[in-house]
Amino acid sequence: MRCPRLVIAGTQSGVGKTTVTLAVLAALKAKGRCVQAFKAGPDFIDPGHHAAATGRPSRNLDGWMLGEAVNRELFARAAADADLSIIEGMMGLFDGSSPTTESGSTAEIAKQLKAPVLLVIDGSAMARSAAAMALGYARFDPDLRLAGVLFNRVGGERHFRLLKEAMETYTDLPVVGYVRPDPALRIADRHLGLMTAMEHDGDDFYARLGSAVAETVDLDRIEALADSSEELANTAMSVSASKQTNHDASVRIGIAYDKAFCFYYPDNLDMLEAAGAALVRFSPLRDTALPDVDLLYFGGGYPELHGGTLAGNVAMRKAVRAFAECGGPIYAECGGLMYMTQAIRDFEGRLHEMVGLFSAETVMKRPGLTLGYREVTVARPCLLGDAGMVVRGHEFHYSTLVPTGALDYACALTDASGKPRSQDGLIAGNTLALYTHLHFASQPVLAHTLVAAARRGRACPDRGQTP
Repeated sequence: MRCPRLVIAGTQSGVGKTTVTLAVLAALKAKGRCVQAFKAGPDFIDPGHHAAATGRPSRNLDGWMLGEAVNRELFARAAADADLSIIEGMMGLFDGSSPTTESGSTAEIAKQLKAPVLLVIDGSAMARSAAAMALGYARFDPDLRLAGVLFNRVGGERHFRLLKEAMETYTDLPVVGYVRPDPALRIADRHLGLMTAMEHDGDDFYARLGSAVAETVDLDRIEALADSSEELANTAMSVSASKQTNHDASVRIGIAYDKAFCFYYPDNLDMLEAAGAALVRFSPLRDTALPDVDLLYFGGGYPELHGGTLAGNVAMRKAVRAFAECGGPIYAECGGLMYMTQAIRDFEGRLHEMVGLFSAETVMKRPGLTLGYREVTVARPCLLGDAGMVVRGHEFHYSTLVPTGALDYACALTDASGKPRSQDGLIAGNTLALYTHLHFASQPVLAHTLVAAARRGRACPDRGQTP
């Protein structure tokens, strides 16, 4: 299977690999290439920017959550009709869930896909030392193919010539170019990472990124590196992602989607469709009534930034509560869990009333980051399935759950090393809310279980449509 592909990795977090990746994606698209983007690791924000730059959904690949077989399958399916694929790494090239193994790292993904790696180095404060750094990365893992270097934050052509001469003198790694620092082409940060792609709607940000990189980066060389990838063996398709021929369009799942709730793995949504559901987007920020649906899915996002608007949309909050009280199934993750509690207390201490299905508030705390891989084991039957089902995902939040009454949990939780964590999976009637973001491909039966719950949800008489 011929799938030209290239991993863009960083020496460490903060070197600007997302900006570089977006610039390369946009520049290749401007050249008329059909580019498929991927993100290594459990990230929602970077893939949103990838999709905006390429016009195609970006897919997540993860060694710990999904494993090699599923990663290769998801890659092969998404890359099949593209001219080339770009996989953006996470953290540093060799950083993952363990300090002594490659588990969960960008390097692991590159090796699973037999993909060459383009290393992004922050060249802003070095010259000859860059060669020593690149040489160390190239030799650290002999089974990894480091195929080239791109310098970021380079002051100009003269500085770049110094870096390039050092690389050519001490290594055999090709230098494909450099990117200048430009505050106008920087994506602002906030507490969970970069601002989302939805906040760049209507501007020419990605086109400007592509134009800038086209002046200083050899795009033909990047395409040649991608085209030098080894052939991949044909992958057996075990994770269902194509719609059923007997697709039952009357099974409808409402997807909360707006600036408050926008963290979804595209493969999760594809798998729900493949299992027989029609997906209907709605906005808890703007809409005053629910669409005619049989199950509600609230993903993560930034409800704490939109607490006032969410609280002010009383009609929607009442509609969601009515849906739940009549037995309609609701599945919520992280930000969705926050929306299901009694209130969100934001970073400034302001309290915003939410749906109120659980006797708790969620309180934003800085510092207070909870971050890490999670394995969720169902301890009692719930929307996820029967007791014993295991699903993998990750936590990433600054909020803390503060109970105001009794809470009931459906799931046990462990981290990547198998160490027990606090419980997860708040349960109330037919509502399940987790802090963990699950990747459905880690347990393919999960999508079918949720669609089956949606079919049962049709028995609910009004499903909360009238606030």
